[in-house]
Amino acid sequence: MKKKIGILHPPIHEKATEDEKDVLVQVEAISKALRKLGFNPVPVNFDLNLESVAAALRKLKPAFVFNLVEAVNGCGSLIHLAPSLLDHLEIPYTGSGTDAMFITSNKLVGKRFLEAGGINTPKAYTHTSLKKAAPAKGRYIVKAVWEHASIGMSQDSVFTAKKASEIISRLEKAEKRIKGGCFCEEYIDGREINAAILAGPDGPQVLPPAEILFVNYPTGKPKIVDYRAKWAPDSFEYLNTDRSFDFGPEDRKIVKSIRATAIKCWNLLDLKGYARVDFRVDESGKPWVLEINANPCLSSDGGFAVASALVGLDFPMIVKRIIDDI
Repeated sequence: MKKKIGILHPPIHEKATEDEKDVLVQVEAISKALRKLGFNPVPVNFDLNLESVAAALRKLKPAFVFNLVEAVNGCGSLIHLAPSLLDHLEIPYTGSGTDAMFITSNKLVGKRFLEAGGINTPKAYTHTSLKKAAPAKGRYIVKAVWEHASIGMSQDSVFTAKKASEIISRLEKAEKRIKGGCFCEEYIDGREINAAILAGPDGPQVLPPAEILFVNYPTGKPKIVDYRAKWAPDSFEYLNTDRSFDFGPEDRKIVKSIRATAIKCWNLLDLKGYARVDFRVDESGKPWVLEINANPCLSSDGGFAVASALVGLDFPMIVKRIIDDI
C-alpha cells in the first residue's frame, strides 16, 4: 500500500490573484512527482481554522507533509503557522522549520540575522530608525516587510530622497496601498542574480545561478523584478525580463562569491530542503543579499527546475532530494 503524503497549501478562491493561483501549479507538479516516487499524494487545505486543519491531518495520517503554504488568508505574515502546527502535531514535513520560515519571511528580521552573520545586505530604514539617524541623499526602494513574490512592488517603489521626511512620506503611502508594514532600503543599482539551493547527500548544493536580464529597458527605468515583471504576462516588464544562466570568464569571481554566500545563508539560518537567495551585484562586483526565500516556487517549468536540469536533476529528483532532507 502506497504511503499517503499530505500536500499542504492555502485554499485558492475564484478571485485569487495570479501569485496566489501559482500554488495550484506547484501542487499538480509535486503530486505527479510524488506518484512517480511511489507515494499517494493528497492535497490538504491550510487556513486559519487550525483545529479543522489538524483534524484533517490526523484523519489522513500522512507519512509526511509537503509544505507549500506561502501565505495564509492572503497574509505572508502568517506563513510560519503551517510549520508551527506541524511541529505541534509531530508530523514530519518538507522544507525549513518554523524559526527559519519566520525569520526569512520577515525581511527586517532576516536582515538583522544577515548583518550579524557578516553577510552584505542593503541598509534598511523604518519609521523608528529614521527618527534616530538621518540617511544620506540617495536612491532607495520601498518594500513590504512580510510579502514576497514582489507583492506591492512597482516601478514607483524606487525613488531618490534628500532627507528623512521624504522617505517617511513614501513609507506612509506604501503602507496604505499594501495595507501592511513597509521599509525602505538603499537601492543597489546593478545586476539581479539569484541562486537556488537544494539539499543533497553531501550537503546543500548551489544550483547554477540565474541572472535576470532587463531587455529594452529605457534609460531611467528601474531594473527591478516588480509585480508586473512576475505576474502580468501582457506587460512590458514581463515581456522584457529574461532569465539567463550564461556567465562568462569575467564573472567567475562574482559567481564564486554568490555560491559561497548562498551556502553561508543556508547554514546561518538552518535552512532545509530547498531555498533561493536573491542578490544585487553593484558596479564593483560586490554581491548584496536582498532576501532569502525559504520556500521558492517549485513549478516544473520554474527557475528552480530549470537550474536543477542544468546539473542533471529532473523534477522527481528535486522532490526526492527535498524529502530526503526531512
